[in-house]
Order: sequence, then C-alpha cells, then structure tokens
Amino acid sequence: MKKSTVLAQIGYRIFLFFFICQTAVAQPRAASAAETPNAPFELKNGDRVVFVGNSLFENDFQYGYLELALTTRWPDRNVTYRNLGWTGDNVYGVARSTITNPPTGYELLMEHLIKAAPTLVFIGYGGIEAQEGEAGLTNFIDGLAKLLDKVDQLGAKAILLSPIPILSAESAEQMARQNAMLETYASAVARLAAERGKRYIDLFKPMQAISPRAPITDNGIHLNETGYYRLATILEQSLGLGPRHKPATISMAKNTAAATGPAHIRDDADKRVTVAFTLEEPYLPLPPPVDDKGLTDTGPMLKITGLKKGFYTLTADRMTLVTASAKEWEEGVLLNQGGSLIQARELQQMILKKNDLFYFQYRPLNTTYILGFRSYEQGRHVKGLEEQSILIKWLEGQITVHRTPASRVYQLSLLK
Repeated sequence: MKKSTVLAQIGYRIFLFFFICQTAVAQPRAASAAETPNAPFELKNGDRVVFVGNSLFENDFQYGYLELALTTRWPDRNVTYRNLGWTGDNVYGVARSTITNPPTGYELLMEHLIKAAPTLVFIGYGGIEAQEGEAGLTNFIDGLAKLLDKVDQLGAKAILLSPIPILSAESAEQMARQNAMLETYASAVARLAAERGKRYIDLFKPMQAISPRAPITDNGIHLNETGYYRLATILEQSLGLGPRHKPATISMAKNTAAATGPAHIRDDADKRVTVAFTLEEPYLPLPPPVDDKGLTDTGPMLKITGLKKGFYTLTADRMTLVTASAKEWEEGVLLNQGGSLIQARELQQMILKKNDLFYFQYRPLNTTYILGFRSYEQGRHVKGLEEQSILIKWLEGQITVHRTPASRVYQLSLLK
C-alpha cells in the first residue's frame, strides 16, 4: 500500500510537471487577434476549431453535423476540428472531474483546451448553469469571462453561443419558467460577448421557432438528428454563410440549349439524350436526417423549359435521379439525391470515425488506470492512446480528399 501511494504521488508529480510545462509554453503566445464580430466569417488554412461546452456539443459526436457543415464550406482549406463537449459540464469543468483529484475538473478543462491548441473556439455553456436561477448568474458570467481570458491567452478567437430552449416539461408553466431563465442567461452571454468584442450566436429563438415544425429533441432537452441538422444550418446562417445551392435553368429550343446559373451545357451528348450538362457545385450538401419530414433543402433547384410534352428522366453517374413531366421540369425539380449526397454521407461517416477515435483518446473509459492515480497499474497504455493520433491523422487525410464535390455529367432523356 505504501509503495502504491509513493508511485501514485510520483505519477501525479509527473503529470503536474507536464501540465505546468504546457501552460508555460502557452503563456508567451500573443493575446487573441483583434476580433470584429460583424466581419465576414471564414476559416483559413491551418485553423484549429474547437467546440467546448456541455451536451450541446458532445451529443453531436453521433451525427457530426457541425463539423461537416464547416468542413464542406471551405473544401480547399485544411482545418482541424476537435470536439471537447462534455455532458453536464459548466464553465468550471465540474463534470470533467474524476476520482483522481487533483487535477480538478477545471484543471482538466484547461488541459483539454491547451492540448487542442485552438485558433477558434465555439463556446456553448449556460444550459446547466441556468438551473441555478438568478442566484447563479453572476458566478456563471465570472466563469465564462475567465474562460474567455484563457482563450485570449492562447491567441484564439471565440464565438459564444446561447443555450437552447427546453421543449417539454412536467407542465406548461414549468417549461415557461425554465425557458425564461434560459433566455436570461442567453442575454447575459450576449452582453458579455458585446463587452469583450466577441461574436455571439443566438440559438434560443431560432431553435424555438423551428420546434413546432418537426421533433428536434429526444426528450425535450437533448437534440436528435434533425435537431443537429437544424443547429448546423442555423450556425451557417448566423455566421453569414449564404445558401449552399444556387438554382439552375436550362432553356431548350430547336436543336439548341442555353443554361444560366451553375449549369453548363455539354456538346458531346449522345443523340439519344435530350440534353447533357454539368453543375458547378461549390459545396457538398448537408445530408438530411434519416427521419426527414421534407423540411430540408439538400440540393439545387433545376428548371428546364421548352421541353416537348412527355416524361423525362435525369441521370448522373449511371444513376437515375428523378423522373418528371415536362411541366414539372418547367416549374422546377429539387435535385435532392445522387452522387453529391452519397459523397456527403461518406464524408460524414469519415468525420464520425475520426471523432470517435479522438473521443476515446482524450477521455478513455478507464482514465483512472491509464492517466490517473492508478496509472502505475495500466499507465503503459498511454502509448496506445498516443498511437491513435496516427489513425486520426490518416482519417483527416481521407476527409481532405473527399470534401471537394466531384465533377458529374447530368443527362436528361425522354422516357419512352
């Protein structure tokens, strides 16, 4: 027992040494670059985006929509993403604490943030703290300001997100009270963002407005797949990012065709084909949720005028996409399936695999035995955790290869 205690103390001192060294290395970094909250948002080569908060971020490990939305917006840039969301967490890292103490939950929060080496941090806290009511508001803002100090110290920018509303409770009165308090905390986050010159994104009102149209939570609190799809689109809109798709129009005349928008007519079409064309797709679509209620817009609107009466089938990559009448083509048909959507789903799966590896690397299930006070028993597995970085890097390489929309030739043929 005495030997175990000595070894545990040595293990902790080694950890503390490395933690202090990392902190010391971080100290010389310049304060965060001047931030202009209303400036156009963009990610640059080499950026490292970190999501830190409670279950709002952690639960997206199941879907990857937030990372996918940003990844596909800049397919030509190498950006690294790390999700540090932790269910039940607050600005003091209380949920991160383990039976190994020290380090405290807050020290672990700082350690996770420092190791991620962010250039941009999305901060999503307030949902847990709002349960403390008005009495906890000052403590929350103090902690959030302290977290912003650390982000500034690391030379990173910060974007503050409001908490989201709850959508069910034991009674309508209780739900109204809880949402009123969440709005109070959201307003406090907005004020702090303004004081510190940070970008602020209100999620509360947009998510509340969407909720009557489709179920976006599993239990009134935690978002489901549709909820995260919606959250990603709200994030895009709030950052000033325009629509992913532009409408295209093809006008048919005797032996000729003209195109506007992202469509370009090809002259090498088979004679059996009415018209062949390509679509310039700057971004891959966001794959719709499995339980899509038809509320998602996952592709460009295509209009083809001047067609003779009949039904026409559109294909791409030898895949039938849609069959519609000449009148329907003239009114416009949404291209919400096909190769681009398949490519986007494959990219989403790569992101999920990469994030799964990272999740179990930075917070292994048996943390106490590998990294904590009992590391003298299984501390040798630290090497295995480090080696997962090789797989993570390989998957990030695959993401790089697949995030740019592939060129596709579309062919429209009269159905006989």
